[in-house]
Amino acid sequence: MSMVAKGLPDTGVAATGPAIAEAFFAAFRHHPAGVAIIAADAGEGPVALTVSSLISISATPPMVAFSLSASSSSAKAIERAASVVIHFVRRPDMQLARLCATSGKDRFGAGVRWARLDSGEPYYPQVALWFRAEIRDRLETPSACLVTAELTSVSPGEHATAQAEALVYSNRAWHALGPVVDTVSAPVLLWPDDSATF
Repeated sequence: MSMVAKGLPDTGVAATGPAIAEAFFAAFRHHPAGVAIIAADAGEGPVALTVSSLISISATPPMVAFSLSASSSSAKAIERAASVVIHFVRRPDMQLARLCATSGKDRFGAGVRWARLDSGEPYYPQVALWFRAEIRDRLETPSACLVTAELTSVSPGEHATAQAEALVYSNRAWHALGPVVDTVSAPVLLWPDDSATF
C-alpha cells in the first residue's frame, strides 16, 4: 500500500510540490526526537537553544551533528562559535529545555543556574550529562545550517541514571520516554550489533 498525503488520491505515483511539504511536516511532527540544549559564547555573551535535531555520526572519533535555523539569532551566534556545550536533557530538565526553546526569554538571567567551563563555554551544571564539543564543519542551506562537532570532554560523575527518563519532543509536545517492557528480564533488541545507530 502506498503512502499519500491526506486528501490526495492513491494513484501509485509519488506526490510532488506542495504535497511533499505537507507530508514532510506531518511525518516529522509525529517522529519523536531526543531533546538537547546547545550553549556557546562566540565572544558576544552566552547563548543557548533547544534542539531536537542532534544525531550521532561516529564513535571514533566521537562526532555529532545538529541543525540551526537561519532565522534564529541564538543559532547564528552558536554557528559563529568555535566550541559548544551539548546538554542531554532528561525529564527533570524539561523547564530548562522549555526556557531555551522560547523566543525572547533570557536563558542566562536572574534565577537561571549556569556557569562557565574552564575553557569559557557557558553550561547548565544541573543537567547531569553534557559534552564539550569543538565545531568541525558547517554546511549552509537556504533556511538552516548543519553543524558537525567533535566531543572533547564529558561532564564528571556517573551517567547511567541520567538515561532513565529521556525527554523527547513529538507532535508539538514534550514526552518522558521509558522502556516498553522490563529490559532486565526480557531485553528488547531493536538494532543488530553492526547497526550504525548507537
